Amino acid sequence: MTKRTLGKTGLSVTSLGFGSAPVSYLNTERESAGKLLNELLDMGINLIDTAASYPGSEELIGEFISHRRDEYVLVSKCGQAFPELPGKAWTAEVVLATVDRALKQMRTDVIDVMLLHSCNARLLQESDALAGLVKAREAGKIRFAGYSGDNDIAALAVTMPDIAVLETSISIADQLNIDTVLPKAVANNVGVLAKRPIANAAWKDISQQQGMYQNYVKTYTERLAKMRLSPTDAGLPADAWSEMALRFTLSQPGVHTAIIGTTNPKNLAANLAVVDKGPLPKPALDKIRATFLTADPGRTWTGQT
Repeated sequence: MTKRTLGKTGLSVTSLGFGSAPVSYLNTERESAGKLLNELLDMGINLIDTAASYPGSEELIGEFISHRRDEYVLVSKCGQAFPELPGKAWTAEVVLATVDRALKQMRTDVIDVMLLHSCNARLLQESDALAGLVKAREAGKIRFAGYSGDNDIAALAVTMPDIAVLETSISIADQLNIDTVLPKAVANNVGVLAKRPIANAAWKDISQQQGMYQNYVKTYTERLAKMRLSPTDAGLPADAWSEMALRFTLSQPGVHTAIIGTTNPKNLAANLAVVDKGPLPKPALDKIRATFLTADPGRTWTGQT
C-alpha cells in the first residue's frame, strides 16, 4: 500500500487508516477486537485513530498492540470533560489530564497526534485547550497537535501555527470541505485525515445500518438520492459503490489518509485492494463533483461534524 507524508509532521502514513469508533460503540467482543487490531497491522495499515470519548478503545489498543508500537502512527482526540478527570471541557487542565490517561491506557510513551475533538471557533481561539496540547507537545507527551472538525472552523484551524493535522469529513456525499478547507490545508502544509470517506455506505438501505451510523447516514442517504449518482457515472460497475467512494476521497488534493471504521477484517482487506487501484480518472471525479454541486446549488450541504 502506498504511503504519503502527513503534511508538516513528516510522518509516513498509509493511504488507508483504521478508525476505532465501531470497535468501541458496537460493543465488539474484546478478543475479536484485539485480533482485528493485529490483523490490520499485519495487512500493512499503519495509522490508528481513536479518541478519549470512544469507550474502551484506548484500553484495547494498549492491551493488544502496544507491543507493536513502532508499527503504527497513533492518533487520538481530546477536549471533553470526564467525571473521573480534573478540569472543565476545553481547558488546558482537562486536555493535559486526558493526554496523561491516554498514555497510560495505550501503554505508550508518546502519542503521535492529539486532536481537539470538534470544539467551536470561540473555544478554539479563546480557550486554553490548544495551549494545553502545546504544553503536552513541549513535554514530549505528544508529537503534534491538531483539530478534528469541519466547515469554517476547520478552515480557521488549519491556518493556526500549532495545528499540524486536521481530521475532517470528505466523501461523495460530503464535499464542501474540498472547496473551503482543503486548499487552506495544502497552503499551510497541514496533514489531512478524511473521516467517513465512504459516507457511511449511505447507498445501503438505512435499515441495514448499525446503530452508531444511523445518526449520520440519514443525511448522507438523502443527499445521494438527490444527487442521483451511480458508480456507472465513474465508469465502474453499478454495484461498485464502495470503490467509487473511497477512490474519490483519496483522489482529493491534500488528503493523506482515509480513515475506515469497521469490525470486519474482510472489509479492510477489500478496501486495501481498492486503494491499490489509485485515484479515479479526472472525468469521473468531475462527474461526481458536478452531481453534488447541481444537487446543492445553494451550498447548504455542510460537512457533518
